[in-house]
Parts: sequence; C-alpha cells; structure tokens
Amino acid sequence: MSETESLLEFPCQFAIKAMGKTSADFDTIVVEIVRRHVSDIHEGAVSSRPSKAGTYTSVTVMIEATSREQLDAIYQGLTDHPAVLVAL
Repeated sequence: MSETESLLEFPCQFAIKAMGKTSADFDTIVVEIVRRHVSDIHEGAVSSRPSKAGTYTSVTVMIEATSREQLDAIYQGLTDHPAVLVAL
C-alpha cells in the first residue's frame, strides 16, 4: 500500500485510546490533547476503565476523524505527553 492509500474513508467514526498510570487528571489530559485537533467531542464520547489492580487507566475518545493528518497529530500529541504510556 502506498503512502497516499488508506484503509479508512474520511470522515469516519474513530476510537482513540490512551493508557497511563491512574491519576485524578488522566482523563482530562487525554481529552485536552484530543480536543486540540477535534472541533467537537460529543457528550458520551469519552469513557475510561481502570485496570484490574487499579494501577492503570485506559481512556477512549470517540471522534469523527476528518483526515489521516488529524489522526497522526492526535497520536503524536498523546505519545509526546509523559502521562500517556500507550496510545492506540
């Protein structure tokens, strides 16, 4: 597949997931990073789940992705933040 080809057709619904150590503000950190690149995050679009032991939290944000560049920018912002251990 070439760089210009994509398996996604934009715009589309897309789940951004980030995982990090559980903290009071981890959800807020993830949402703020995603919000820099998405004009509208709908109510109910954010969910979080602690790990079995409660040490880690995963946060999922459902967005309407408009381009590959937008997704790349979101993932770059997430992976650049020290609180985010993994972004999927």
